[in-house]
Amino acid sequence: MVEYDGTNYHGFQVLSDRPSVQGALEQVLQRLTGQPARIRYAGRTDAGVHAQGQVIAADVLWRHSTSDLERAWNALLPADIAVRQVARVTDPSFHPRFSARSRVYRYTVWTAPWRSPLHGRYSHHEPRPLDVDRMNQAADLLLGSHDFASFGQPTQGDSTVREVMRAGWQLTESTLDFEIEANAFLRRMVRTIVGTLLETGKGQRSVESVGEVLAAQNRALAAPPAPACGLCLVEVKY
Repeated sequence: MVEYDGTNYHGFQVLSDRPSVQGALEQVLQRLTGQPARIRYAGRTDAGVHAQGQVIAADVLWRHSTSDLERAWNALLPADIAVRQVARVTDPSFHPRFSARSRVYRYTVWTAPWRSPLHGRYSHHEPRPLDVDRMNQAADLLLGSHDFASFGQPTQGDSTVREVMRAGWQLTESTLDFEIEANAFLRRMVRTIVGTLLETGKGQRSVESVGEVLAAQNRALAAPPAPACGLCLVEVKY
């Protein structure tokens, strides 16, 4: 399991000419084992998106314990990437992505009137008043299995049908957190949903219009994606 601050990376997936989380993990793993390593992963997070529960897997030759590998890996990784747990996989069919039942993402909005230098790296600042009840009513319209073409693009294949198990907003003292769990997500799906729900909370669109956008399967009708800084992959469930 891997945790990372995605601010300085162009997404998780390895790129030939830009820094990526996968590239950093693979470079260190190759240095430790002396062999090229290709990592498989549960979610291909976009540029600037964070994770506290990314799941990865790799086939490596390692003569020491898994705890030794965890310590050595973390000792050489940059400060914004950490391996939280290393375990041996006993099921040869396991794949971090294809074996997953669901993923959980959280989007954090900083709601105070003033911007926060301490929160700005991990939240989107929205100083205008938000109607959380309206936002939760709109989020309820997304539950179940739907074609989410209005909110994102497929990461593999052509299907844009996804099943959302839960989605909702929770207000704390100065932050508003949106958690959504689904069997899988389209590219930029969570951020586009958040942007659309924020427009609902600001009174720029009706609750009913969110359902209409969903049914239309037309990306042009949804809001622009919310900034990447507020999004975090929280958990992958198996």
